[in-house]
Amino acid sequence: MQSGDYNQSMTIANNVTRMLDAQGVHYEVFALPPEKLSALEAAALMQADPELVFKTVVVLAESPRKPLLVLVSGLSVVDLKKVASALGEKKVRLPTEREAEALTGLQAGGISPLALLNKGFRTLIDLAAREHADIHVSGGERGLNIKLSVEDLARLTGARFAELSRPA
Repeated sequence: MQSGDYNQSMTIANNVTRMLDAQGVHYEVFALPPEKLSALEAAALMQADPELVFKTVVVLAESPRKPLLVLVSGLSVVDLKKVASALGEKKVRLPTEREAEALTGLQAGGISPLALLNKGFRTLIDLAAREHADIHVSGGERGLNIKLSVEDLARLTGARFAELSRPA
């Protein structure tokens, strides 16, 4: 495991890393400053391709169900029409940052589908992720980033792939 920008070997443990260890998933950990960072800022600190750093965006559908977790590349933005189409919904919306934090129990900048397993959230991953073997996602708290295989991420989260974004 790596600590990214800090160039020192470090083991960071939280519920996400313990779950990944228990599942036998290969991953790398990157420690970042604990403030809220954009995907592009995180990519720069980790010296990672921003196309591989995926952000988790909370999306609300009109029907009263748990919110969705939509993962898109740091170089993209969520296209709400594409998300609605992928879900067979008429309309979806983005919650406020405060709503997203209340719905997930996680701070913005640390929202991760890996931290919300078995909490009833549906996860969608942008089709662009399939172009890569590994991507970076939040580790469930600000300042923690996890690099793992796209297939492991999809398997663990039960995610579906769909076209969900447009260039930023």
